Amino acid sequence: MTHRVVVSDTKVMDEATRAAVLDAVDATVETTDAKEPAAVAEAVADADALIVDAGTQVTAEVVDAADSLEVVGRAGIGVDNIDVRAATDAGVTVLNVPDYSVEEVSTHAFALMLACLRKIPTFDRSVKDGEWEWAVGQPMHRLAGQTVGLVAFGKLASRFAAKLRGFDVDVIAYDPYVPAYRMGDLGVEKVDFETVLTESDVVSVHAPLTDETRGLFDAGAFDRMRDDALLVNTARGGLVDEDALYDALTNGDIAGAGLDVRASEPPGESPLHDLDSVVCSPHVAWYSEESRAELTETVTEDVLRVLRGEEPNNPIDPETGWF
Repeated sequence: MTHRVVVSDTKVMDEATRAAVLDAVDATVETTDAKEPAAVAEAVADADALIVDAGTQVTAEVVDAADSLEVVGRAGIGVDNIDVRAATDAGVTVLNVPDYSVEEVSTHAFALMLACLRKIPTFDRSVKDGEWEWAVGQPMHRLAGQTVGLVAFGKLASRFAAKLRGFDVDVIAYDPYVPAYRMGDLGVEKVDFETVLTESDVVSVHAPLTDETRGLFDAGAFDRMRDDALLVNTARGGLVDEDALYDALTNGDIAGAGLDVRASEPPGESPLHDLDSVVCSPHVAWYSEESRAELTETVTEDVLRVLRGEEPNNPIDPETGWF
C-alpha cells in the first residue's frame, strides 16, 4: 500500500533527512504552502499523514475534510495550532517532538539574556556608526548576584537553569504542575507567579500557549515587575501582550526585553522595533543543523510508526494537550 504524506513544513524540516526516512517505505510525499484551515483541508483531502509546522492550522474543519487521515505530526514541540481533541475523536493520532531543540532554545534564551544585560546590540550599532563610547550602554548591571525567574519548568527551562550554574545567580521558578523537589535538584526554588514577577531581575518565559497562559504577561504583570527587570521570551508570542510590553518599556516599568517569538509571525511593523531596549530574533531559537536533522528524523519516523499500525513514541494526550 502506498501512503500519501503531505508536508507543510518545507523550511524547518531537513529535506535530505526526510527523504532518507520516507524512501525506505512505500510513500509519496507532497508539499503544500497551505496555512489557513480551508487551504489545509483541501491539501489533505485524501492524505494518510500530515506533517506541519507551527503556522499550519489543523482545525476540526481540516480533520473533517480528511477522511483517510491517520496521523498529524507536529515538527516541533507546541501543538497549540492543532485541535487535538477533534483529531482524537476522529481517530487521528497527533504527535510531536518533545525533546526537540532543548539545547538550542536554552542556549538562545541565555544569549538573549546576555545581549540585553550587556547591551550588545546598542554597542554594535554605536561602533558601526563610528562611535567608541562606553556610556551609550548606561545603565548596566552585573549578572552575578541577580535573581533569574523562570515561568514554567519543563525540559527547556530545566536545561536553562542548569546553564545558569556557575554564574552566581539565584534561580526561582513558577510552575504549578512541577513539584518542588524536581526544581530543587537543580538548585531552583519553587515560588508563585507573583514572586517571580516581583523578585526577578530577569524573567525567562518557557510556558506553552494555552487558554490559561495566553496574555499572561499583560499590563498588570509588567506593573508588578521590577523597573530594572528584563523579559526574555523563547516560548510563544501569545504569552505576551505586545502593546502592554511597549507601554511598560517606554514608561520605565521594565528595562528591556529579548524576544524570539511574537504574537504574529512575522510581526510586520512594530513600535517595539524602534526601542534600543528590545533585542529581537526571528523565531530561530530552535535552530542548529543538528536539531534540524534530529527534528525531521524523529517526527517522520514516528509518523511512519502510526502508518504501519505501531504505537508512536510521542503521542499527544487529548485530555491535557501534553505528551
